[in-house]
Amino acid sequence: MTNTYQELVIGGVLIAPIVSYAAIALFAFLMLRPLLRFVGFARAFSNPSLAEFCLYVAMFGILASFF
Repeated sequence: MTNTYQELVIGGVLIAPIVSYAAIALFAFLMLRPLLRFVGFARAFSNPSLAEFCLYVAMFGILASFF
């Protein structure tokens, strides 16, 4: 089974699908941050910045593997 990757075209420039997945994951993570702040996500970790980065990487990995 072969995948047919749909490139994003912006002004005649082909953007690789992985770049669009990274942008979608960033947008989703930024929308999720207020909820994380509300539930006290940062208090559960000794390094909250690293934990947030790991959450972004997990979201990016899920997008890249399933789409």
